[in-house]
Amino acid sequence: MIGDQPEPGTRFPDSRPESEQPPWRLDFPIDVPQDNYIARRDSVKFLVLTSFAFVVGQIWIAAKSLVRGRGAPPSQRIATVDEIPLGGAIGFNYPGPTDPCLLLRTADGTLLAYGQKCTHLSCAVVPELEHDRLHCPCHVGSFDVATGRPLAGPPDAPCPW
Repeated sequence: MIGDQPEPGTRFPDSRPESEQPPWRLDFPIDVPQDNYIARRDSVKFLVLTSFAFVVGQIWIAAKSLVRGRGAPPSQRIATVDEIPLGGAIGFNYPGPTDPCLLLRTADGTLLAYGQKCTHLSCAVVPELEHDRLHCPCHVGSFDVATGRPLAGPPDAPCPW
């Protein structure tokens, strides 16, 4: 652009002559061919930086998995046997504060513990000890209380211990 006049030979995006161009186009000139031009060097820079970001991400994931998950989680006192009635259940969080679990005491006095998340879509399961099952109300799934295996509905993996 020379002063307020476009350079000779300038092509406008709508292919109309300069005399038919709107006034704002002279105020905000855009060199369309140059704007659409992507240099090979720019493409290589983009690919190298993107690949570097992926490598850094993979190293970060590997480092996080090495740091966490070492050893068994610590033991935790949940309740005494007297605090859980026969055929009753209490909820607790283990091993972290965001991991809901259930401690069940069946009619014969057996103590069982399960994670409270359904293996289908992580909805909270509800104990129905009168039917010997853990019920997922979200998608009508159920698990066997004694073994944790799925009995009905979409869950196909056993309820975690």
